[in-house]
Amino acid sequence: MRIKNGFTLIELLVVVSLIGVLATLVLANLNAARERGRDAQRKSDIRNIQTALRLYYNDYGKYPTSSTNAEISGCGVVGTGVCTWGESEFSAAGSVYMNELPSDPLPNVFYQYAYVDPDNYTLEACLENKSDEKGVDKPGASWCPTNYVYEVKP
Repeated sequence: MRIKNGFTLIELLVVVSLIGVLATLVLANLNAARERGRDAQRKSDIRNIQTALRLYYNDYGKYPTSSTNAEISGCGVVGTGVCTWGESEFSAAGSVYMNELPSDPLPNVFYQYAYVDPDNYTLEACLENKSDEKGVDKPGASWCPTNYVYEVKP
């Protein structure tokens, strides 16, 4: 009678394969969780910007205009300078509406602000998770790699 002291090659291959499959599933779920986290940050930023825009509206009786780069033109001494996403505060004539105008969590992706008229604007963020119920599919959004956008209006 022979005594076995170890595992066979087949048994080891099966265990390694199972570990590989489980690791793949965990990494896929981790990436999806990161996307959902960045989307939650985007929606929070948009709500905060929306509040700051409303404060600006209360002071000036109109929403700020937008620049050609879809940035807010409501900064500076007279409230007409361009506010840069993630680099400048949103302030006008001594009133600070936001200490820092937030930028998208990913590099080279920016929020989009569009002035419609003195009482209306559109503020958008690109969402990564297409299953988010608050997003809308927007095929013409060339600035958004997923074409899935979270949009707010006053």
